Amino acid sequence: MRKLSTSFLILFAGLNTTSALADTSSSSEDGTINRSESKKDIYDNENKHVDDPTRVVTKLGVAGDYNFESDKFGYSISGSIGLSEAQKINLRYHPDSEEWTLGGSWLFDFGIVNFNFGKSEYEDGSNFNNYSIGTFVPLSVFGIEPAGWQIFPMAGFNYTDGERPLNEGEPNFDPSNPYVLHPSDSTGGYLGYFSLKPLSEEFTVITFAGASVGSDDYFGYWLGAGVGYKFTKKDSINLLGIATDNDYGAEQKIILAYSHTFSD
Repeated sequence: MRKLSTSFLILFAGLNTTSALADTSSSSEDGTINRSESKKDIYDNENKHVDDPTRVVTKLGVAGDYNFESDKFGYSISGSIGLSEAQKINLRYHPDSEEWTLGGSWLFDFGIVNFNFGKSEYEDGSNFNNYSIGTFVPLSVFGIEPAGWQIFPMAGFNYTDGERPLNEGEPNFDPSNPYVLHPSDSTGGYLGYFSLKPLSEEFTVITFAGASVGSDDYFGYWLGAGVGYKFTKKDSINLLGIATDNDYGAEQKIILAYSHTFSD
């Protein structure tokens, strides 16, 4: 039986898909550029890339998306409120799918820790709640930035509960009524990465991927890529393609997102 729709974006509730290039390179007397002269300060939010998942600022964004699974357009509103140089509140709401996420982030010397909870509902009635705690670790803080790529390994734990149709072969599956919803829950963890590659002061390449495993043979994965464009110091747009699949369903989306940063 075909799996039903879900969304990876819960893991990125604190990341409004935007793009800007912070000038972190330095020049020697002979004019050559030295990008890795020293380790970066993880608390230097002003000079971080706008899409840096460890950046603690106040911002607001809106995104439009096309879902190939449902053949529908949608939109979402997201943002963050910076409470200090190390703490922020994150939120995201997708009115069409009634998907929402609320959480917080705390920045440490090694990276950022995110706490999130959210809920999603789908046209066939399936729904799930997600609770997660995870971290992004910027390798640039350790002086690692291969070929100009800013890489952020991520890992965390999550708990999911909800209702979904059973897959063929599962106990209690009824082929005469395959869309009956059954309670389901899972506890597990996830591993993945998020990366940025500035091509110029205006353009940036973005990629990410990961997988999660859990109890009751739960498995899911996500992957995506796109490009960002900065047209002012605080305003930028991103175009992303995202594919996700787990026990609650599969989705393929194209997203166009705009974001404005209020704080430096």
